This record gives sequence, C-alpha cells and structure tokens, in this order.
Amino acid sequence: MFDESLPRPQGRGALLAELGKEDLDLYSVEELNERIDLLQAEAERCRAKLAGKQARMSAADALFSIKGA
Repeated sequence: MFDESLPRPQGRGALLAELGKEDLDLYSVEELNERIDLLQAEAERCRAKLAGKQARMSAADALFSIKGA
C-alpha cells in the first residue's frame, strides 16, 4: 500500500504523525467511516502484537525467576 515513488518518512511512527496532520475536512462521511474502520483495525493489530510481547516477557520473567530461586 506504500507508493515506492514517494520518499519514505523517517523514524518509527512517522506515518502516524503525518496521518494526524491530514485535513479531515476533505473527506466525505463515507470516507471518514472507512478511515475509522482502518484505524480501528490497526489499533487491534497493535493490541495483538502488544499481547504477544507481554506474554513472551512474562514467560521469560517466570523462567528466570525459577532459575534464580
């Protein structure tokens, strides 16, 4: 979905920062609803990744706390 002909923004979260600057007045009601759906899907993707990372951290903490006991 990224246009390779455009320069890539630098840094983590740069695309999100740019997204927050976009003029929403240009969007129709339908387009705004689509945007919300896409943003909610992205939030769910982030939550799933976060849950996986937290589970791995908990497992590692449990493993190392058992070894140190």
